[in-house]
Amino acid sequence: MEAKAIVQKMMEKDAFSQWMNIEVIEIEAGFCKLQSKVLPAMVNGFNIAHGGISYSLSDSALAFAANAHGKQCVSIETSISHTRPAKIGDTLTATCKELNRGRTIGIYEVIVTNQENKKIALFKGTVHISERDWK
Repeated sequence: MEAKAIVQKMMEKDAFSQWMNIEVIEIEAGFCKLQSKVLPAMVNGFNIAHGGISYSLSDSALAFAANAHGKQCVSIETSISHTRPAKIGDTLTATCKELNRGRTIGIYEVIVTNQENKKIALFKGTVHISERDWK
């Protein structure tokens, strides 16, 4: 199954990514670029985007990049550093790159930027690569 078809199948059942209005900009095995706009329902008590927004966007980019190889993968460890606040109306872009992929473990990096190409978050994720193929 090709990368675009895998991600489309994943998105069909991914209610949270749909709620975030995530748009797939680019996808290939080991690489993914997503975008989402910060909406009023996504801010915290400081009137900035809740940290879970950039985290969730990054997590989706990780999942799509890892699964685009054709084997089903799930995250086993993730971390994020927030470097700059995001505000209502900002367009966030998450770019995920594969750093290493073995037989059962993959390591990925996601950089989240705003519409001014300023980094707002740095995310690292490790996935378990199963034997199950996407069909």
